[in-house]
Amino acid sequence: MQTNPRLNIRQVTWANPVGADLRAAQQAELDARFGNSDHEPGPAPSEADTAVFVVAYEKCSGQPLGCGGLRILDAETAEIKRLYVVPYARGSGVASSILAALEAQAHAHGFSMITAEAGSAQSDGRSFYESAGFAAVPNFGPYIGVSHSQCYAKPIDSHSASHTAMA
Repeated sequence: MQTNPRLNIRQVTWANPVGADLRAAQQAELDARFGNSDHEPGPAPSEADTAVFVVAYEKCSGQPLGCGGLRILDAETAEIKRLYVVPYARGSGVASSILAALEAQAHAHGFSMITAEAGSAQSDGRSFYESAGFAAVPNFGPYIGVSHSQCYAKPIDSHSASHTAMA
């Protein structure tokens, strides 16, 4: 699952305290960006519907730098959830490494498609997914009819998962 020589990316349980702290930091940042805490359509991800959750640690310091998960949508599709990098580590490849690890795990779990969503206050997220080869798609599931949401999808196979890891 390693895609960046400066990082240790570890699969952890949803209940892992470091992962929970990173998810809380992400939600606090989104609350501030959106101006309220009611910015996630549908149910929040949980241990019950999350196939994989990872935390990226800086090798030299052991500091947690980011996280991300795969929510199971159906037998063939997983959604990227809670992809987050601490502010001081942004722009250093941490998010791309987490995404590569999640794509590899999606392929290993038999998913053929991964999806993602970014809200209107997340132009950085939109740019990130587009640069990672995701295509804009009609809003799906709880995002249908939500004007501030933009949904994305990307087919996953062994070639795409390894290509992302090399990027």
